[in-house]
Parts: sequence; structure tokens; C-alpha cells
Amino acid sequence: MFTILKNTNLYKPEYVGKADILLGQGKILAIETGLNVSGLNDVSVIDCHGKTVTPGLIDQHLHLTGGGGEAGFNSRTPQVTLSSLIKAGTTTAIGVLGTDGISRSPKDLYAKAAALTAEGITAYMHTGSYEVPTRTITGSIRDDLTFIPAILGVKIALADHRSSFPTTQELARIVSDIRIASLLAGKKGVLHIHMGGLPRPFDQVDELLAMGIPVQHISPTHVARTEPLFADAIRFAHKGGFIDITSGGSRFMPPEQVVKLALESDVPASRITISSDGNGSIPKFNDRGETIGLSAASVDSNLLLLPLIIDQGICPEQAIAMMTANVASSLGSTKDELRWVRMPISVYLMMILR
Repeated sequence: MFTILKNTNLYKPEYVGKADILLGQGKILAIETGLNVSGLNDVSVIDCHGKTVTPGLIDQHLHLTGGGGEAGFNSRTPQVTLSSLIKAGTTTAIGVLGTDGISRSPKDLYAKAAALTAEGITAYMHTGSYEVPTRTITGSIRDDLTFIPAILGVKIALADHRSSFPTTQELARIVSDIRIASLLAGKKGVLHIHMGGLPRPFDQVDELLAMGIPVQHISPTHVARTEPLFADAIRFAHKGGFIDITSGGSRFMPPEQVVKLALESDVPASRITISSDGNGSIPKFNDRGETIGLSAASVDSNLLLLPLIIDQGICPEQAIAMMTANVASSLGSTKDELRWVRMPISVYLMMILR
């Protein structure tokens, strides 16, 4: 059976224009204007007039096996389901662990990522969690990244009262392991950093860069948690780094306004990525560090944010790239071919932006 999407408004994420898309056997078979399928049998036609078609979204910060636990075992959030990701427009997911690296493990995360890939989307992961020394699958960061294709980097936390407060030397050793392993495995390799709400989390990042560590190996996320943190993130982007804005977590202003502020601060649009923190817990603490409330981030916050970014006057090509091509570039190659993590082309998402 074949399906043709007629009269789409197509972005890849660059604007293509009006186009028809022929689908069959789980693949995109043709993209043309005025596509003629008269020679095919069993064709279903869907009129997409007034709708926009984009690549599937890439979400680089998802708690695939759940998050939480700060208020006891009964506060752990459940695993992500395939159906929830598809409804959210996400066709490539990068799984991470959160606060709980004790009852949850990189092995469990790997199994979930493998299951989602078998079900039809593409899933990767970062080894580690908040803590240092880093918990791994094989017993070492180097072996995890070298021998397990699905592992793209290492997750840690800085400037968070739940983190391990690693020294800069410990961080440098982790990045060294990432760099050596990624060279052997043909990966980019990133240190994916949960940026917490304590003061000056970018100080250690600046120390790493001053030591000569290439900026492309540093991947800070939740960078709009506080205004001072975001000011430091802008400086980091001006040095050539990618900054990841969370669509569904803590921020000092609405995320669509954060994106606009970054662009107004001369951050290149190509250096901005957006992730959901989906299924991660959002705890609320009092002054004594006690949990007084807990909720879970939605996995569809990227999709909901996209039209809001465009409403800020940001062109659709740039907004879509922040959730697709830019993410692929930040995780994959610095070259145009994005050789490691490729933007998904086999599944397209149809949505109404207005």
C-alpha cells in the first residue's frame, strides 16, 4: 500500500515549498511538486493543504526509563512509551538518567533505547547520571563509548545540590576518556551537563576550555534555568558551543522568549538546540532542601513550543532546525554530513503550526 501526502508545505528544515510526498514500505519514495502516481495501485491520498510537514523531531534529553525518586520510590516517574513519543513528533530520542543512578542504571537505559529502536524510532543514550565517578555499562567510559554504538556521551550534573560536586580535574579526566573513545569509534563524543541552580556552574566549563579541551565536547543543558546562568550560556555560545534550552523544565522566562533573547544576543541560530527533559521529575524544594512538590515534564513540550517560537517572529526554518538539524550537528559531526547522528528522513511529522 502507498500513501501520498498532497499539497504539503514542506520544510527539511530549510523551506522547500509546496510538494507531494509518496510513502511506501515505511520509506519516503518520492518528493515532487504535482507528483503523478497514476501507475500505482492501492494508493491512499491525504490532502495536506494548510498543513506543514517537517522532519521528525530529535529530542536529546529524555528520561526514557523515567526520572524522579527525590520523594521516595513512589515518586519515580514511569518509562516513556513509544506512542507518547510519536504523538510528540519525536522520531529520534537520546535517553539520559537523572538524580537516581542507584535504582536505575545505564544497562536499563540501554535496554529501553534498544526496545524503542526495535519498535520503529531511533534511540541513543548517554552513559552516567548525576554522579561522579560515572556509572557505566562496561566498567569504563572509554569502553562504553568505543564498543556500544548507541552511546554518544556521558551525562553528569554541575551546580546542583544533588550532584557529586566533581573537581575540574575529575571533569577533565572524563572529557579525556570521551575524546579518546570517540576518536576510536568515529563519534563526536560529548559531556552532557545538567546545569543546576547553584551559582556559577559555567566556571568549571571555562576552566576546561582554558585547559585546551575542544568546545565541541561540552554539551550544557537547562541553560535557561536562571538569568545569570543564561548570561554565561550566551558567552559559551559565542565561543562556538551549542546551548540547549529546555522546553519543559525550569526557566527564568518562557522558553520561546529565551530563544528570542539568545538570537538578540547574537547567538547564531545554528548554535541553539531545544530538548524536552521529558518524563523527568520537576521537584520543588523548600529552603531546607526538603521536597515539597513534584511533577513530571511532558514529552511533547518541544512540539508545543515550536509554533510559539515562530510567533516570536523567528522564521520556521530556524525554529525547526533547533529541534532537528542543530541537534544532529551538536551530537554528531561538526561537518555538514552529520555522519554520526543523522536527521531522521524516513518519518515525517505533519502538524498545524497555527
